[in-house]
Amino acid sequence: MEGVDASNLDFKNVGPRLNGELVDGFRCSVDELVIKVDKLEQRVNEVEKFYLNTSIKQPSTSKNTSSGKHKDKDKHVPGFKKLQQEASRRESAAAKRMQELMRQFGTILRQITQHKWAWPFMQPVDVEGLGLHDYYEIIDRPMDFSTIKNQMEARNGAGYKHIREIWADVGLVFKNAMKYNDEKSDVHLMAKTLQEKFEEKWLQLLPKVNEEEKRREEEEEDAQLNMQLAQEAAHAKIARDLCNELYEGDTHVEELREMVVRRCRKISIEEKRNLGIALTKLSPDDLSKALEIVAQNNPLFPASAEEVELDIDAQSELTLWRLKFFVKDALEVQDKSSSKGDNSNSANVAATNPNISAASKRKKEICDALVKKARKRNKKPSK
Repeated sequence: MEGVDASNLDFKNVGPRLNGELVDGFRCSVDELVIKVDKLEQRVNEVEKFYLNTSIKQPSTSKNTSSGKHKDKDKHVPGFKKLQQEASRRESAAAKRMQELMRQFGTILRQITQHKWAWPFMQPVDVEGLGLHDYYEIIDRPMDFSTIKNQMEARNGAGYKHIREIWADVGLVFKNAMKYNDEKSDVHLMAKTLQEKFEEKWLQLLPKVNEEEKRREEEEEDAQLNMQLAQEAAHAKIARDLCNELYEGDTHVEELREMVVRRCRKISIEEKRNLGIALTKLSPDDLSKALEIVAQNNPLFPASAEEVELDIDAQSELTLWRLKFFVKDALEVQDKSSSKGDNSNSANVAATNPNISAASKRKKEICDALVKKARKRNKKPSK
């Protein structure tokens, strides 16, 4: 029997009506689809990256769930602008509540500073005047009540932001004094006494502080959850839009293929014979791909069966032309591999074949993938 290779699958005179203008039109349409698909792939990657990060960094909602304050994920999800407005109002309200707590703390501080033993701690330590040459070697961060008062009265965001910052500085005043002065000294005793009185009064205010901190934590968790839900809603919309655009792209590709087939001449009996012989020359992997092409237009075709009977004459023109294109490319790859004695896979050989450009290969892969998807999507379930 006559041998068959890629040269036997002649593609000249594919169709007399496919003039240069039509070919250029098809090529332009395919180029536009390739660009569009590349953009869609980038958007798909963004969605996949978002959901991958979401699955890795799921916020802990056990506290909210146990307290009965966990928000229902099925509720209406606000937009990003509304979330920003809510965050601004929440921060403003929290700042006012914190100011009230610091005002109450100011009352405690006045009571401590009015004590008869508070005078050594009212102003910064006069290191030079008192000849305390080793003071800065022992005390890393000096603190006094006047500095604390100035910080509490500071405006334009330069003052304390949280009541615990003031509490820590007041405690530092006493710790510094007890650290630098001997336990038997008057200053050490005065600092220890005032510290005890201060802690007693602080314990009275502490429940309100804890309540405010818990409230802030819950509000922050709710805000993070709302933000995540808003992001998920936005990406879900992107995914829906992508599906619609992909479906339109699939439909467009299928229309182009059908249009090309209608303008192509019918495959002759001799070409069918050569095509059948060429199929037997394919590698097992390429033969499986060829059978998948047949199955795309004939869902009942057992492409994955161990033994398959393929009736070339029973195939549609679309299937035959697609098989011709595929077999031609596959045999060229095999011939190239054989001539070089290269055992690498066909993908690597195709990449080195000067007759098959990377751009053409990319277009073909995208078109085939889109057509495959279109075939599945066009089979809508009956209502």
